[in-house]
Formats: sequence, C-alpha cells, structure tokens
Amino acid sequence: MPAWNDYKNEAKNRGALAMELFVVTTKPCGDMELVKKTLPDHLKYQKQLEAGGALVMAGPVSDASGEQMNAEGMIIYRAENLAAARVLADADPMHAVGARRYEIRKWLVNEGKFNFSIALSTQAVDLA
Repeated sequence: MPAWNDYKNEAKNRGALAMELFVVTTKPCGDMELVKKTLPDHLKYQKQLEAGGALVMAGPVSDASGEQMNAEGMIIYRAENLAAARVLADADPMHAVGARRYEIRKWLVNEGKFNFSIALSTQAVDLA
C-alpha cells in the first residue's frame, strides 16, 4: 500500500475531491453514570466546535445488530493535521474525564453527495 500522502496526491491528480478529515470512534470506558453525567458538557463542546467550523458531523452509532444503543459514537473533525484533531478529541469532556476512550484516523473523502433544500419563507433547511 502507498504512503498516505502519496495516495492523497494520486487522488487529487485523478480529479477526486481528496478532502482530508479526521474520524473519531468513541466508546464508553464502563461507567455509564459518568457518561450520562458528562453528556451535557460534551454536547456543549460539540456545539462550540460546530460553530467554529471544526465539527463536520457527530452522533451515536448502534451496536452491530442495529438494535441497541450502547453509547458509542462517531465524530468527524476538520483540522489542520492529525495532531490538531487529536487536541480536539482530547478536549472533549467525555474523553477528558475518562467517560469514553477514542480512536482517531485520517479519512480521505473522495466521493459522495449531499442534498438539501432551503425554504426561504420559513427559513427552514432540510438535509436529505
């Protein structure tokens, strides 16, 4: 397999978007009461990152069956580099207090599509 930056350059050269983002998968460390207690601060932090442009998307993921909520999540950051993304993840209250642990990886976005509509009269936005 090629080095990451070599692959990224190849993707750009073939016309792909090649937008580098950072994906965090986060799992509880075991103390679900601490997770629940920390949730308001975590959500406040996420909103701050969203307002500042560093948070692309975030939310919970189900277990493998798709039937259970087990307090795992995925967070996608926009950052200068992996070290800067790690600083964002470390500062998340869930990680800072030890309620959750995380793994972080680079993600090269090449394809996909977002659809949205804006209703001007009601100022409503619909993301599909």
